[in-house]
Amino acid sequence: MELSEEDLRLINALQVSPRISWSDAGEVLGVHATTLAARWDRLRAAGAAWTTAHLMGDPKNMCLAMVDIDCDMDLRPDVTAALAELAEVITVEEAASNRDLTLTVITRDLDQFSTRLLPRLKEIRGLTKYHTALCTRIHTSGYAWRLNVLSRAEQQALRALAGPESANPSAADAIVLPLPESHLALIPFLARDGRATAAEIARALGRHPATVQRQLGRVLASRMLSFRCEIAQKFSGFPVTVQWFANVPAGQHEAAATELRSVRNVRFSASTTGRTNFTMIMWLRSLAEVMEMELAVQQRIPGIELVESVVMLNTAKRVGWMLNPDSTATGTVVVPYGELLPDTV
Repeated sequence: MELSEEDLRLINALQVSPRISWSDAGEVLGVHATTLAARWDRLRAAGAAWTTAHLMGDPKNMCLAMVDIDCDMDLRPDVTAALAELAEVITVEEAASNRDLTLTVITRDLDQFSTRLLPRLKEIRGLTKYHTALCTRIHTSGYAWRLNVLSRAEQQALRALAGPESANPSAADAIVLPLPESHLALIPFLARDGRATAAEIARALGRHPATVQRQLGRVLASRMLSFRCEIAQKFSGFPVTVQWFANVPAGQHEAAATELRSVRNVRFSASTTGRTNFTMIMWLRSLAEVMEMELAVQQRIPGIELVESVVMLNTAKRVGWMLNPDSTATGTVVVPYGELLPDTV
């Protein structure tokens, strides 16, 4: 399968406004609404693109950890599969050096991470060692990554039509609004389809559509979830994933994050505990860009020490979605729910 320019424009539009109506998107893109809907159905069916909502994992409200895993080489596939089944482990990647796998983990708090998740890791046959770094602040996340094939005017028009779910969930002034228990049942549907409608959810839950519409509005505005439109990496034009572990002088993390936000390759950046205090993940066009990006980062962020770079060989799971070896979505989603969610009102 090859993606056309029109496919990429549609994906870019949904990156800006994941839940925009097809009629509104059609006005901006100059394409009939039914054509856009059919095109999106084709992309989803092929696993080339999908929309999802996942727990933000903001360290102010939850525990976000990055865990390096070592395992017996002969049992790596089994270890990978076992880890991917855990709802708390939202992303699983195979690394090229110094660790076999790297995980992104979200739990309700540090106690849940220590007393409930870590014992489960120890039970996985073939997993021999783990090392944990805890995130203290998220600066940039995957929801903000863009293909940038649309014009600036088109992107501005889409932002003007975007709903509350498109707001920056990790903004410094973002306040997470607790949700009643009845509202939490909507989250699995949004994890499987970030564009799920109130009518669809109501039918599945056996609730009145008007009730679910009100509940959905509150969920979308809660800042508990991060909405995004994902693309299979092989179609993105940036097939290489690299993570850097760095040290940034105390008091300069926000300035460093600000500089990185202007680098389109950045998918994630955060302050962390552990052997280093800052990490960033980028999608690159080729391995040759690794040295170029390192130079660019050092020029933009005086005083940064790039300690280690790690190339990812494969992504088995990305924010809950299971992926094929070619980076397309399998359609299977391991939904974070239940005890992962914060205390409700």
